[in-house]
Amino acid sequence: MALTADGVLEGSIVGSFTNLGYQIRSRDWDSELPELHGSTAIITGATSGIGLAAAKRIAGLGARVALVGRNEQKLDTAVDEVAAGSDNGAVGYLADLSSLDEIRRLAAELLAGEERIDVLVNNASVLAPERTTSVDGFELALATNLLGTFLLTNLLIPRMVRSAPARIVTVSSGGMYTERLDIAGLDMAAEEYSGAAAYARTKRAQVVLTELWADRIEGTGVVAHSMHPGWVNTPGVAASLPTFRRVMGPLLRHADQGADPIVWLWADGDALESSGEFWMDRQPRAKHRLKRTEADDAETDLLWDFLADATGWVPPEGWPDSEAT
Repeated sequence: MALTADGVLEGSIVGSFTNLGYQIRSRDWDSELPELHGSTAIITGATSGIGLAAAKRIAGLGARVALVGRNEQKLDTAVDEVAAGSDNGAVGYLADLSSLDEIRRLAAELLAGEERIDVLVNNASVLAPERTTSVDGFELALATNLLGTFLLTNLLIPRMVRSAPARIVTVSSGGMYTERLDIAGLDMAAEEYSGAAAYARTKRAQVVLTELWADRIEGTGVVAHSMHPGWVNTPGVAASLPTFRRVMGPLLRHADQGADPIVWLWADGDALESSGEFWMDRQPRAKHRLKRTEADDAETDLLWDFLADATGWVPPEGWPDSEAT
């Protein structure tokens, strides 16, 4: 089989994940995406970086955008920026997604304030250089990237079913390629803690969780996808990975380039034809590059039970079709 330019880039990793890969691949893309008038997108971690870039682009396509952030001042500024480029407005919801109680409050507010949810973008994410715990006692990356994502999504899925066709888009990371699913290792002890490893483990688990959602919501009109934005120059990278940012420098993608898979997965109808995929630059990608990172079905099924127990989430009768929360 002939090797394509995309295949060469994908195998190179550096060529694929940097702005070089984006620039080469994007030459073959349609320049216009369908308009999204009458739809509503919820985006977490939307006050800067990839989340804010996605919010602006989705609003520019005509959707109403609900931005979720944990800093009130940054959230107000982001809402104003997004609303300035939108015909259908933008609204902000304040919440710390590392707190289970705040997530439950947020879900209730979203269900009261948003008649429909056409896409939920799980973008909020933390890479903590030192072990920090959430108000619920979990390591912060686990609490935010995984527990928060699981609980908020499950609470909103019934509304998404009512709004179908709808999409769940979870922003993972290429760092997940270095880790296998390790449920026991998700809440890393202080003596073995590595911020990069903790982050990568939660990102691997997000990809597995997406597969589990795909199985559980099959036939409802809602699909679930995870995606990799590439190596992006964001405030989070600057704060958490300063050496990586300094070394990669001009090769890093811009936030708008990193946000493209989010926008495309929402706006393009092809994303409704499958569920549970891992995407980058508008193509489904392999979920493993190393044999040692693969897990069997028994291990992946345990992840759902772990997350349900940790968050205290019990599916209401009729979930995912029921709107009971």
